[in-house]
Amino acid sequence: MDKNVNGCKIALATLIGISLLACNPTNQSSKTIHIANPSSLLRAEVASIPYAAFRQAHNKAQAFKIIDREGREYAYQIEKGAGDSIENVLVWVEIPANDEVDLLVQEGDPTPVAAKTFARYIPERFDDFAWENDKIAFRMYGKALEGRADDAQGTDIWAKRTDKLVIDEWYKTGDYHKDHGDGLDYYAVGMTLGAGDIAPYVNNKIIYSKHYRDHEVLENGPLRSKFKLTYEPWEVDGKQVSVTKTITLDAGAQLNRVEVVYHLDGGQELPVVAGIVLRKEEGAKVIQLPEKNIAAYWEPAHGDDGTLGIAILGESPITGITENEGQLLVHFRAEENKALVYYNGGAWDKAEEIASAEEWERYLTDFQEKLTNPLKIVIK
Repeated sequence: MDKNVNGCKIALATLIGISLLACNPTNQSSKTIHIANPSSLLRAEVASIPYAAFRQAHNKAQAFKIIDREGREYAYQIEKGAGDSIENVLVWVEIPANDEVDLLVQEGDPTPVAAKTFARYIPERFDDFAWENDKIAFRMYGKALEGRADDAQGTDIWAKRTDKLVIDEWYKTGDYHKDHGDGLDYYAVGMTLGAGDIAPYVNNKIIYSKHYRDHEVLENGPLRSKFKLTYEPWEVDGKQVSVTKTITLDAGAQLNRVEVVYHLDGGQELPVVAGIVLRKEEGAKVIQLPEKNIAAYWEPAHGDDGTLGIAILGESPITGITENEGQLLVHFRAEENKALVYYNGGAWDKAEEIASAEEWERYLTDFQEKLTNPLKIVIK
């Protein structure tokens, strides 16, 4: 064979090999995790890859990295299911509108990921349960607060203007009602549903439970925190009712996912409302978009503390939006042992990302569009 022809074949084979390595930096498998964004919006969020599907791309026990075709590494979190089983692999992605990305799995130790979410029980502050991400923070009240002069009922929200986690620091100092540069807690909950808590609603009256009794942290970062709160039975319209609330907060999100399961004496349906406390000061804006399952509130300015936007967004169908007991109420119907799902949360104008009622409404309608058009994940 002519030496020049043989040399050309070797060179061509080498080029093909280099090309294949560039397309598949793992040099282990041709399978890819294909994630498509079918919406008209930029998606910067946590993609949830079912573990059964993920194993098609990486069916080994070794440590692994997730990279794209250019070798860029993607942050991920293993989400547990029942027992020690793995339910999902959570990956942080940023995908332009109507675009897609292919991810590959490479054996090796991943780069450590800075935590963007956190949740914990706070025994040192009357059984609070607090949680946060890189955008916003929240808390629910526990048994030890009941009956005190400073007792409150619903979901509390903390205004943040930092992407760092602040719960531990703020509770340690106890000085979180003044802004020292990262934000503060100025939201007044009182004996209301606060920033989107939920309760039965019978004869035009909210029937509040006692505070949560048990907690269980199911996931705790770096990209998703998830926990369950359990409440003891209380009487609603002559019947015993109990409830569990499973709350999930992802990195980058202004809203929690709230999954509520009611246990009803007699198994009947129960009318319930998620609510937002309304302020007496002027300058607020109420946003009602029942066709999009959205109710929101842009509060009046709180002096130098700025302005909070609060919202409730239904994944389960809503049956109406009203105002009563000084609150904006979103109506649902709960069924025995069936999950009712909605989102609640907020945004602070001093964080300089959402600075007006119009921008808050746009964020919420975009959020709803993303729920309607979830990322499409296929293993190829």
